[in-house]
Amino acid sequence: MIIVYTPADGEPEQYDARTLLSSEAAIVGRTIDQKWPAIKEGLTRDDLDAMRGVVWVLRKRHAPTLRFAEFDPGVEELTTRYDKTEIEEWVNNGFAYRATDPTVTIEQVVLALAEVPESAADPEHARAYIERCRVEAVEAEAGGKDQSQVEEAPAPMESAPEQTTSATRTSAPSEPSTSGSSLISSTSGPATSTS
Repeated sequence: MIIVYTPADGEPEQYDARTLLSSEAAIVGRTIDQKWPAIKEGLTRDDLDAMRGVVWVLRKRHAPTLRFAEFDPGVEELTTRYDKTEIEEWVNNGFAYRATDPTVTIEQVVLALAEVPESAADPEHARAYIERCRVEAVEAEAGGKDQSQVEEAPAPMESAPEQTTSATRTSAPSEPSTSGSSLISSTSGPATSTS
């Protein structure tokens, strides 16, 4: 899970929650009075305390004297986005859904995943990965295989840039979708996050 912090007077910065050490996660937990599982869940819901605590601890790596009270971003300055691994898992789950319901077409899966890039820290990677999976599904279908016969999910993309591990500049994020279609609900979000 990537937390995007966009200060009112600055450029967006990305913080990768997966880079937290266990000792840092414990500091976040003690500071906001939550256990790590609740913090992880809070990140998926844009919980302000969880996002603030994680970003604060990651910022302390470069500013060890930064106090929690000194890092007090505005409520609209923090949001979360899915990292590349989470996006690939989400997309793979969407295409795997076809194996459980043969009436679902490749085009329906692609349509259901259309808003996934808006929830990604790297929207271009998300778009490219959806397209790659679409092409592979079309090729598998043309080759006489149904999606359940495709042996495994596509390998992660190697050409995409690496995930950020500390503050970096990025473009301004857009808000995630709250679409309620049944296929979206079946494929909404990755099964795991911020391991």
